[in-house]
Formats: sequence, structure tokens, C-alpha cells
Amino acid sequence: MTGERASEGETAAEWREYFAFDEPYEKQADAIESAIQVGRGKGYLAMEGPCGTGKTMAALTAAATLLRRTTQYENVVVVTPVKQQRQQFVEDLRAMNERLEEPLAGISLTGKRDLCPYGREDVFPEDASVHDRCEDLREDTARLVEAEGAGGSEAVAEARIGGEADEDQWWDPARGSDLVREARQDADTYRTFSDALETAGAESPYPRQQPTAPEAMADSGDPPLFCPFEADWYARNKGSPVGFDAGENFVVTPEDYLPRSVERGTCPHRVMGVLLEAADVVVGNYNHLFDPNSRPLLEDILDSRTFVIVDEAHRLEERVRDLLSDRVGRDTLKRARNDCGQLLARARQSNDHEQQVRNHLASHDVPLEAIDSAGEFYDDVVEWLDDRVERHLDEEVGREWRADASVLPERTMEVPLRDPETVEPDGLTEWAQDADYDGGLWRSLGKIGTAVETTIDDLGLTRTPVVAATGAIMRRWWERDHARYLREIELEDAPKDERAADAPYETAYNAGLVLYNCMPGEALERIFSDLGGGVLMSATLAPLDVFSEVVGLEKLQEEVGDQDGKPVVSRSYGLSFPRENRASWVVDATPFTARNRGDPAEMRPLGDGWNPVRDEYAHALRSLARNHGNVLIAMPNYREAEWAGAYLAETVDKAVLVDESSSNEATEQRKREFFRGAGKVLVTSARGTLTEGVDYDGDKLSAAAVVGIPLVNVGSPRVRAVRRAYADAFGEDVAFEYALTVPAVRRARQALGRVIRGTDEVGVRALVGRRYTPNARHSVWEYLPEYLRDEVVQMTPEFLDDQQQSFWNGRNGG
Repeated sequence: MTGERASEGETAAEWREYFAFDEPYEKQADAIESAIQVGRGKGYLAMEGPCGTGKTMAALTAAATLLRRTTQYENVVVVTPVKQQRQQFVEDLRAMNERLEEPLAGISLTGKRDLCPYGREDVFPEDASVHDRCEDLREDTARLVEAEGAGGSEAVAEARIGGEADEDQWWDPARGSDLVREARQDADTYRTFSDALETAGAESPYPRQQPTAPEAMADSGDPPLFCPFEADWYARNKGSPVGFDAGENFVVTPEDYLPRSVERGTCPHRVMGVLLEAADVVVGNYNHLFDPNSRPLLEDILDSRTFVIVDEAHRLEERVRDLLSDRVGRDTLKRARNDCGQLLARARQSNDHEQQVRNHLASHDVPLEAIDSAGEFYDDVVEWLDDRVERHLDEEVGREWRADASVLPERTMEVPLRDPETVEPDGLTEWAQDADYDGGLWRSLGKIGTAVETTIDDLGLTRTPVVAATGAIMRRWWERDHARYLREIELEDAPKDERAADAPYETAYNAGLVLYNCMPGEALERIFSDLGGGVLMSATLAPLDVFSEVVGLEKLQEEVGDQDGKPVVSRSYGLSFPRENRASWVVDATPFTARNRGDPAEMRPLGDGWNPVRDEYAHALRSLARNHGNVLIAMPNYREAEWAGAYLAETVDKAVLVDESSSNEATEQRKREFFRGAGKVLVTSARGTLTEGVDYDGDKLSAAAVVGIPLVNVGSPRVRAVRRAYADAFGEDVAFEYALTVPAVRRARQALGRVIRGTDEVGVRALVGRRYTPNARHSVWEYLPEYLRDEVVQMTPEFLDDQQQSFWNGRNGG
């Protein structure tokens, strides 16, 4: 069937084959058909659907229909930032395949650190990152398997005849096989039960220690270490010993291809790469699509014939903004300087060495003198950075920190290099111009860095350089505008021993230069424009017109030259579960703003000295905490959560758990404790990790309350810069709402959505604060979806006890 639009009847007949269950929900059927129709038009569907809508299966069904019933799409790429959701897509795809005669080949992706056998088992030196060490081994292995001469070996010729290689093949599978044989011989010679490299429950055919190449294969000098897993990939002519049949219903996950690759002696990351190129459906995270550093893994399969599904799309702005921002640390700047210094030192050893270095650099059209200039530049930038940080700390805490670093704040700090609300050059750029480091040098740093790294590699110097990546960032620093990017210094709270500190402040902080992207929508628009079409979905996208505008969908509809715009369609579905099973309230209490409530540190636990606002909220919190079963209370931040928890611990007959910003392990432990035994109260921040992406199904949660509007720190330089950029792009009158209020309301709704996760579940949902009411000053009522506005009941705090008792009596038959 061709790509023209079908009627609704034809569309339904098509997708039923791919739907994994007997009957769809009513809203699910509409979602499927909407996605198919907009996909036929090479456009996008922005869909809000709460838990129970069936978004995952709807999106997959539409994608499968477009993939199999039209000629418009060749593959489907799914991205979600939540691991639990990635697993849900895998399970739904497997359920779909169970009914299909020709299943869709699917793969779930993971990061290189989780796949590298050596990295997983801590074989690499402690001072080397898995990524860097892996890349070094790959480069050394690639040199070892490089085919000799223009024609290569007989194995190369046979591969070409067999259609497994092309004229550009530079590697020799036979040399890969020789390396594998060498590594296996080592294993046979030294193997004991403890000597074999094992990981993920699988035993590899290689020893734990990394093998060294045979002298006959090394060009000169000492034979390098190599990766036998990588060599085996070359020996297989970049093929995979693992197929889609290794996974349940033709869908493979890391649990499938990691151990099987290890057993066969092939690099699991390479196996993943081979499989994803052949897959119909690829399931990954946001980094795989939006991060410039991770996207190359998928680059070859992303084009105008790709249908994309973006899950948890309410996170898109914030997550992509971070992914598209650049950071270069002080240590990295020093390493870039030293990369240049090592090459210069080589050139100064003798006239022959100087000519050798110049010849290598000449192939990049880079003179040796440019390396000297770049090295001096990086050295001066480090000196400028140290001076600027020290001046900031003097202003922040006084000069006493220089003698006693313990007085420094134990938190990460931002040091903006311009007024975040004024479009003007930053301090580093102004300093550079005054120091005669002009745009010519800044723009050449990436090219210089590439020349330095290639020359270091060609000369066999033992170094893992960073100067190319650093130069690329510094070029962007110079070229990016000052309206959509904020330049600042970030002082990351990272205490370390003074013996490891190069600058005095480094005992407390890691300093870095940050180029912060305030407007991710422009990059998102380009990404979505290059793809065929897709679905962006979440339980909390409303207001959908704002979402479409800030993530670039709105602009996709505009004509560009002689090209028509892409259609963009919105759908919003209400909660499908029985309405009588839930109570949804807006509690009209004085706005819980920082100005109204005062500093929680000055408030005593039992109310002595409280102001009237806190007293009002104490009454509401106490009532809400007395709901049946487990109760989740989400405060605007962790400091307020601490205050609420301390108060509730003294006033309710339940265990009270107080969440705080902590490690994933500590958070998981707190969650398990909350679920275990009798009903409890869990108090957390609405911006924490326990208020979204966590499935409180069954009887794990009976009530969820959100107190106030969980805005981010509006005084943060980054937040102020984003607001300024949004004012320029969307208008001053909506800048605060688009940049701050709407994302905060989505956060609140995510927390609210933790309760009522199934048809038979019963619970209370409460938004606490006057700004949630329709006629309040600075009301956020319009940012709630219509189906929620139609359902909520407004009341003041004193009515909570009676309303709760009435609701639960009605549910319990009394």
C-alpha cells in the first residue's frame, strides 16, 4: 500500500493485525488512528494520555502499521528517559510479535560502559574511564587488523566476492582471526577457573588480562595491547554471532546479546551496533537521538524514512537543554594544553623530529606555530579561570577561605559571565579580545586539535589526547550567540584531598566553563524535520499548544522554500479509570510562596512562632496525612519537605519518611521501606525522583498531595537566561509561564498521577494552594487539562477531614 491517507475504516482494518490484544480501549483506538493518519502525512502527533490510555501499545501499533503497510518508513526509533518505560516498550513489542507471522525485529540499547566486558569487571586501570580505554583499544586493534597493500589478503578478496565487504574495506578478517587465535592460546595456556574473563553470567574464551599483540603484527616498538572481542568482530567481517532469535519473540535486550556475545568472544557493543542497523524497531534513551556525542551510534539509520516515538515528552525541554549544553573542565583545559606541549616537545628534540612533526601537521594545513599559540591560549584560559573563581569566592565568603577551605559552601555554584537578563558578551570572551586572542584563533582550535591528535597517534606517542574535543567546544563558545546561550563557570561540589588539588579551591570544587543552551527547541525542530514523522507523548503535556511551540513542532508546520511544512496534530485523553474510585481536590489555601511562608529553618516543629500561612498548611498536611494507607506528600523543595516531615512526625499516628536529595541506592531503600508494612507518609520534593517514573500500583499508594507550585530556583542564572531567551522567542508576556510555570505544573501533575494506576485502584488526589484555583492571582488553572478541571472539587483546608471521611466511607461500604 502506498503512503496516501486512508479512510478511518481502512485504517482500522490495517492496524488490527498489529494490535497485541483482543480489543483496544476506546481512546487507544483513536490514538492509533490519529498517529497513523499524521504519519501518512509525514507529520507528528503530540499526545497527552494518563496511565491507562495504552499509549505505548498505541504508538507501537501505529508505527508497525506504517512500517508494514506503507512504503514511507523503513524503521522505528523509540526514545524514553525512563528505564522502566524502555522495558514496557520491549514487552509490548514482544506481545505484538507473538501474533505476527513475520515478527518485527527489535532491539533495546544500552551504554558502552554496561557492555564492555573489561570495564564491567574492573580490568582497566583505575585512572582510565571505560570509554577512553575502550576507544584506545579499538584504535590499536584497528591498526593491527589493517589490510596490507592495495588489494589486501585473500580473505578480503573472498569477502568482496561474497558480498560481505565493499571496495572501501580496509581491514583484513584474517588478521582479526590471527589476533583472536593469539588471545585464545593465552587463555588455553593460563586458564584456570578464576583466570577466564567472566561477566553477565557468561564465560569468555579469553583470560582476564588484556592480551598483547604478537611481535610479528606490530609495526615498530613494543607490541600494543589489543581487544580480542574487537578483533573477533573484524574476523567476522564486522558481523554478529548473535541474531534476533536470541531474544523472546524476536526482540533482543542487553540481557540477551551481552552474555551470548561474551561466550562467542565478540564485542557486545559491536554486536548491538550490527543488530540495530538490521532492526525494524530500536528502543533507546534520549541520548541516542538528541545527544551529539551518543547520536553517531544511530546516525546511519536516522533519516526521512524513520518513524520516531518520543516517550515522557514532558521532559524533552529540560533533558535536551542539558544534552545540548557544553562543559569543559579545568583539568580538561590543562590536558589540552599538555597535548599541545607534548607535540611541541617532540619537535624540539631535534631538527629531524621538528620536520617530522611539521610534515604530519601540513597534511591538516596547520603550521607548528599554531600549536604553540593554542597551547599558550589554553594556559592563559586556565589562569584566567583560576583568578575569576577566586574573586567569586572572595565575594561569596570573604578571603578567609584561602586559609580554611572548610568555610566554602558545600553546594554546586554557578558564576555567570554576563548578566543573564542582558544580551551582551561574556567575561571570558572580552578578556580574550583584550589579550589579542581573536576570532581567528578561536575558530581554528577545533582544526588545530584534530591535527594534534592525529599527529600524536601517527607518531605513536603514548597519550590519550582531548585537545580536539576541547577545541570544538571553544570554537562554539566563540561562535554561538549571546541571546540563546549563557556562558558561565560551574563550580561542582566535589571535595578532594589537597594533595590532588592544583588550585586552592580545588579541594572543594571542580571548576568548568559551561556554554548553556537556553533554547533547545531550535535543535529539536531540526532533528524532527530530518525524520519522517512520529509521536511525542506523555501523561502530562498540557497545554499542548505551549508544548508544540517550545519543542519546535509549531515551526515544523511552516513552509520552507518550496517544501511544505509537516502536519502537527494534538490529542488529549482523560483518565480512563472509574471516576467514582477517586477524589480529586483543589485546596484553596493562601499561596505557598517563599515570601508568604517564610524560611522553614526559622520555624519550630510544633508551630511555636509560625506565621499564619504555615499554620494553614500544617492543618491541611495533617488532614491529608491521615488518609487511608500510604500517603505521598510532595513539597516545593527538599527544605520544605524536611519541615513538613518534622511536623507530621509529631502529629499523625503513622510512620513518616522524609526523602532528601541522595544516591539512587538510598532512594530505592526509602521506597522499599515505604511500601513495606502498615500505611506510612512519605514526604519529598515535587522535583525529586519519587514523584515521577515510579509506579505506585496496587495498594502501594492511597493518596497523593502536591503543595504549592514546584518552581525551580527563579534566581538561578540559567533560569533567568532561559526566561530572557523565551521572552525574545515567544514574547515577554508569556516568558515566565513558558519557561517556569508550565514545567512546574507538569511536575505537580506527575506527582498527582502516582496514585490511581489501575481500574480497581482507589485514592485521593489533591493540589494544595490557591494558585490552582481559577480566579486567583497568578492562577495556573488554565495550564491544567480540561478533563482535570472538569473533575476537581474546590474546598478550603477545614473541609478536608469531612471530605476524606466521606470518600473513604463510601468506598468501604460504610
